Amino acid sequence: MEPKVNEGGLNVTLTIRLLMHGKEVGSIIGKKGETVKKMREESGARINISEGNCPERIVTITGPTDAIFKAFAMIAFKFEEDIDNSMTNSTATSKPPVTLRLVVPASQCGSLIGKGGSKIKEIRESTGAQVQVAGDMLPNSTERAVTISGMPDAIIQCVKQICVVMLESPPKGATIPYRPKPASAPVIFAGGQAYTIQGQYAIPHPDLTKLHQLAMQHTPFTPLGQTTPGFPGMDGNSPASTHELAIPNDLIGCIIGRQGSKINEIRQMSGAQIKIANAAEGSTERQITITGSPANISLAQYLINARLTSEVSGMGPL
Repeated sequence: MEPKVNEGGLNVTLTIRLLMHGKEVGSIIGKKGETVKKMREESGARINISEGNCPERIVTITGPTDAIFKAFAMIAFKFEEDIDNSMTNSTATSKPPVTLRLVVPASQCGSLIGKGGSKIKEIRESTGAQVQVAGDMLPNSTERAVTISGMPDAIIQCVKQICVVMLESPPKGATIPYRPKPASAPVIFAGGQAYTIQGQYAIPHPDLTKLHQLAMQHTPFTPLGQTTPGFPGMDGNSPASTHELAIPNDLIGCIIGRQGSKINEIRQMSGAQIKIANAAEGSTERQITITGSPANISLAQYLINARLTSEVSGMGPL
């Protein structure tokens, strides 16, 4: 949410980001995009929906504050309509609340919670909406999810109060925005293809297949003039070898990830064992030891380099 105040300070433009599941996004887009078109026209706000076949999408709403509140009201009432429709054939007696998830820079969450939780308590009591600020940041970002649930009117009042807090205390430092990832399902390699498991189906994953093939190119073929036989790709019988890398201390975090999430992902995708040595005193680098078949090692190296490249070039998390 970046406030941009005009000279007169009267017309404040805000950007609010919402995190939604695919089904919710479908409801807002509507048939042939009619619903979102109507929301844009009637509210006067810009509404952008992130691309991608991710289970989660980011909906960005930008405009003067009154346009944003109108767009929010339309979204909240649309979700309530969906709940009403889903209940017509349901035996449930109590109606679930409308729930929206905002994505807020972590540096603003303190102001939103207030000293000893005073601000968030005040917002809950004055609007009647439930508000929860996630304790952890969203993966690979400096943003947190703020979940609001209640009746549409309560949600709209709640969003208004949150916007006021955001305008009074702008984000500090640079914000790394949360970008939803395609379904981070388990990856399996079969017949030179990579597949992700979604529900009961294995879905071909072209990007990972490319990585897999890149790693395999280094191994199965014996260059001319060499007598050593080529290693069979990802075969478990390949002789294990070890490779060492040195990574600068200030970049090791992007390889490890929050609570080891990135390094575990690299281990899982490459099939290699990866050990990161503790920082040696006075050293500016950390040793990484990769053990596995040559194909596993190549894939692990490729993934580590890809992480470093995205970090150094400022392209954000892969």
